[in-house]
Amino acid sequence: MDAIYSASVTAPVNIATLKYWGKRDAGLNLPTNSSISVTLSQNDLRTVTTAAASMTFSEDQVWLNGRQEDINASKRMTTLLREMRALRKQVEDVKQAEGEKNVVPLSGYKLKIVSENNFPTAAGLASSAAGFAAFVQALADLYELPHTADELSVLARQGSGSACRSLFGGYAIWNMGSKADGSDSMASQIAPESHWPDMKAAIMVVSADKKETPSTSGMQLTVQTSDLFKYRVQHVVPQREKDMTQAILDRDFETFAKLTMQDSNNFHACCLDTNPPIFYLNDTSRACIRLVEDLNKIAGKTIAGYTFDAGPNAVVYYLQENEQLVLGALKHALPKDEAWETKPDIQPFNSPDFDQKYLEKVTNGISKLILTGVGPGPQKSSIKLIDKNGDLLM
Repeated sequence: MDAIYSASVTAPVNIATLKYWGKRDAGLNLPTNSSISVTLSQNDLRTVTTAAASMTFSEDQVWLNGRQEDINASKRMTTLLREMRALRKQVEDVKQAEGEKNVVPLSGYKLKIVSENNFPTAAGLASSAAGFAAFVQALADLYELPHTADELSVLARQGSGSACRSLFGGYAIWNMGSKADGSDSMASQIAPESHWPDMKAAIMVVSADKKETPSTSGMQLTVQTSDLFKYRVQHVVPQREKDMTQAILDRDFETFAKLTMQDSNNFHACCLDTNPPIFYLNDTSRACIRLVEDLNKIAGKTIAGYTFDAGPNAVVYYLQENEQLVLGALKHALPKDEAWETKPDIQPFNSPDFDQKYLEKVTNGISKLILTGVGPGPQKSSIKLIDKNGDLLM
């Protein structure tokens, strides 16, 4: 039987605290500004991908969550496959030049790539970031590419901009770069997860529905029509990038949380300033904002910071030392959520300082709570989604 060559990896979700929105080159996925993110634990949110190659495969196939995708309909996918095959061919040529015998010509074999997420796809939970990071890392492992994470991030960026940050654990920055070919638009690590392991995140899933306005089309519309966005790129982001990076290095949570909330609000204000306006937040999202503001007021300092990507789901950052107060409020609002099975010691917390009508909106509007923390980048995995015969295991 002809051999099936495969590699499996898991890759994480990252949630931006300094938002990427807008492109200076849509074809190469080059951003109008740099961005910063926190990589979340793969114990709670991850994509697993198996990439397999065989001379018996008749065509390239990609499967996501049990559904076959049309590769030819995705220019990003075909571009990635072409570029990574070219890199594999270079590896094969070097091995042959060094006299290695029986070099497997994987660059000429067709591929089967199978991915599964353990979270809702296209619902504002950075599914494309984890997916393309896993895609690139799995192919790099299969092809035995000698590339570093920052080099691979240039490839991942072409699939999904924020995917370049998911190639790093801990705290990452996507440097926008200035070169026309995008060769210097890559991600790097600000600090590993071990630098600030007390960082925690509570994700309040408002809706698992697909977004009305996809990120790609939404951001281009913002670039074209929003005057506020132009001010953001030129005057807001550059200084905020420096301040947020320093807050992470200093483990200064209050500054980090305040900047994170300010940037989320500024990003969504730019969406609202778009013509026609883009609405990613809804009434439940705004209730989540009010809950965090009330929490910080009760604590007398900033102990929690919210952020929203291009979707209605709230991500709330907090430190381990403040877990009882932050999660106590969430447990009061969402007492029946299954997330509490992993946190049985958290006691519900209510206060007359909470605006009860907003608290009720949180109770009625949140469908799922995910409790997680900071985590590592892509990991090799023993999970196989393709068997030794090349058949899908799903």
